[in-house]
Amino acid sequence: MKKLPYHYGLKVRCYPYSQQKAIIKRNSDASRFVYNELVAINRELYQLKQVKLPLDTVQRRIYQLEQRKKTTKNISDEHLFLCHKDIDSLCLANAKQNYAKAWKAFRKVHRSGIPVFHKKSYCWKYQTNAQYSDKAVLPSLLNGTVKFLDRNHAKLPKLGLIRTSAVRGKIWHMRDVVRIGTVTVTKDSADCFYLSFQLGSTQPFIGAVTFTNEKLGVDLNTENFLTDSNGTVVANPRYYRKVLKQLNRQKRKLSRRQVQAKREHRPLRDAKNYQKQRLLVAKMQVKVAQQRLNFLHNLTTELVKNHDLLVAEELRSRNLLKNHALALSISDAGWRIFLQQLQTKADLYGKTFVTVDPRNTTQTCSKCGCLLRGDNKLTLRDRSWQCPQCQTKHQRDHNAAKNILAKGIDQLA
Repeated sequence: MKKLPYHYGLKVRCYPYSQQKAIIKRNSDASRFVYNELVAINRELYQLKQVKLPLDTVQRRIYQLEQRKKTTKNISDEHLFLCHKDIDSLCLANAKQNYAKAWKAFRKVHRSGIPVFHKKSYCWKYQTNAQYSDKAVLPSLLNGTVKFLDRNHAKLPKLGLIRTSAVRGKIWHMRDVVRIGTVTVTKDSADCFYLSFQLGSTQPFIGAVTFTNEKLGVDLNTENFLTDSNGTVVANPRYYRKVLKQLNRQKRKLSRRQVQAKREHRPLRDAKNYQKQRLLVAKMQVKVAQQRLNFLHNLTTELVKNHDLLVAEELRSRNLLKNHALALSISDAGWRIFLQQLQTKADLYGKTFVTVDPRNTTQTCSKCGCLLRGDNKLTLRDRSWQCPQCQTKHQRDHNAAKNILAKGIDQLA
């Protein structure tokens, strides 16, 4: 898959029946167990290696743990329930691979922390891979251990035939030259099942791309979602704020049902009223997330298609969320997802996307370069201002977008 020049992600809704749901649950639990087992082994090894005395018992235990974590087969031999016929062996191998990736991310970023235990939750997830045995046949969507029988049916190891939502037309038309890599089976908290496919091809997934030679600077803000260097303003939909009052009411109801179940000494998984209310709250939250994602996809696709150069400010959402007065508005906007989508789609369409340091982009006049200092500095309330040097009247966000575009052009030069 890495050798292929073009990659694409495909996510479709799937509709498993009861037996398939049980298999998905079993594989999800097995994947989580293997990951947690590797976390436990490494933690014990760390403690044992702190012992400086050459004790035979300690050395023997270190050797046993080192051998056990080498392969998933050694872990399965130790825990025989992992050898169940419904458990996909590639599911266990991917869990081990994800654990190695977690350590790699920690050494590279040093911000996400070391791998920790995965908790049991209402969300299920496991990964498998499509394998192609016959080298004489060109890998495609229609052959391999994971394949599509038609636009609405897929076949996976252990699960067998499963009904899905329709595959996008442009992907289905390329079915003979597209190869499937990793497949992720997930269930969210609203009990919806999805299949996520990693696709690769020797041909581009996007057809003929139109280059317009247009350049655009983007300023993200909380008043409106964004203002560009052309003066266009995109309103902030605020999906979460619109349902916040109703959502809080339903959460309070969920909390009361939780207290009642605990008072009656009933497990929450067996409390039917609690589970009904939990599902209702989860569906409300998933709907908000899907609305926001759909809005961002439509917006980023339009921006990338119509402009050859896009420049945005590099925002650290983690730091911005520390401001309690703006945390809700920033989370509701989804700035980080917006920037990630711009980067991904710019690479897909062959366009250029650049992020710049937003420092002083708001306080600088885009016409003469005058920088406001001291008492003249703008606050969040100041939406328009006049340059004290050239007397040019500015709209705050439009001026910032112009400065961002100029910074991006200078950075490329």
